[in-house]
Amino acid sequence: MQTTRAFLIRLGLPPGDLHDLPTTPKRFPDGAQYRVEIPSVEGPRALAAVLSEAEARRVRVHRVSQGSGIMLLTDGEIREMAKLGKEAGIEVSLFVGPRAGWETGAQIVSPAGRNLGARHRGMDQLVYAIEDVRRAVGLGIRGVLVADEGVLWVIHEMKKAGELPAGLVVKVSVQMGAANPASVRLQEQLGAGTYNVPTDLELAKLAAIRAAVDLPLDVYIEAPDNFGGFIRHYEIGDIVRVCAPVYLKFGLRNAPDVYPSGAHLENTVIALSRERVRRAEIGLDHLRRYYPQATQSELGAAGLAVPVID
Repeated sequence: MQTTRAFLIRLGLPPGDLHDLPTTPKRFPDGAQYRVEIPSVEGPRALAAVLSEAEARRVRVHRVSQGSGIMLLTDGEIREMAKLGKEAGIEVSLFVGPRAGWETGAQIVSPAGRNLGARHRGMDQLVYAIEDVRRAVGLGIRGVLVADEGVLWVIHEMKKAGELPAGLVVKVSVQMGAANPASVRLQEQLGAGTYNVPTDLELAKLAAIRAAVDLPLDVYIEAPDNFGGFIRHYEIGDIVRVCAPVYLKFGLRNAPDVYPSGAHLENTVIALSRERVRRAEIGLDHLRRYYPQATQSELGAAGLAVPVID
């Protein structure tokens, strides 16, 4: 294996998983090690609830993300989320749609085909996805969430051509599934702004990914049941130490799947959003207890895709 490991080193990859868990010197542009993300914030009322709960609990939330898709929000709802995000100095990241799971097709409901669900089938659906991005950007959003390499690459090319803002941050979803340093580096080369690693990677594998890439990693501290339901509060200090710059992402286990969301589920979404902030408070208490020297970004820090309001 030594020949293979030596070649990987020449590519700038680690020779294996890093079981010594080295402390990374990499940081966000402001010099901080970590930021906080609350996922599944499906509309303006849920975002308002997150901001209210975060203020009450003194939890600094840097990013919220949404999963139902830009296409299932009205212009007014997107504008309101942009306004709230701008006023709070936080990033608002909306999922690009439509995706395979929202359209006709049988493979995604088969046991072996479920990984297709967040991708985009065919050229027309790719066009629709880019139209979704253009619409969100036109309404002030500067963060989008994707789970398809083709969409990621096209957005990157559009940014280089001036068709989309250079400051648009493309967050790659956990559903992309890249789980090794070479695969995550490829996502970075395709234009990923941050990458959500699979929820079950142990620290040595996370450390190896960090050694290979510079982009921020998004790491679930608590994962939803459909992504494993893991709760990693006691690892949070080491996650920050070896993965920085890192978004600590607080999902919620034992919670219903609300995608796609809407008014019929809004009260549930709001309650779940508030509980995710409470879980973040618990996780951050662990971080302060076991790694008190960890540094956190301020709101509005460089690199955050804070919405733009005309």
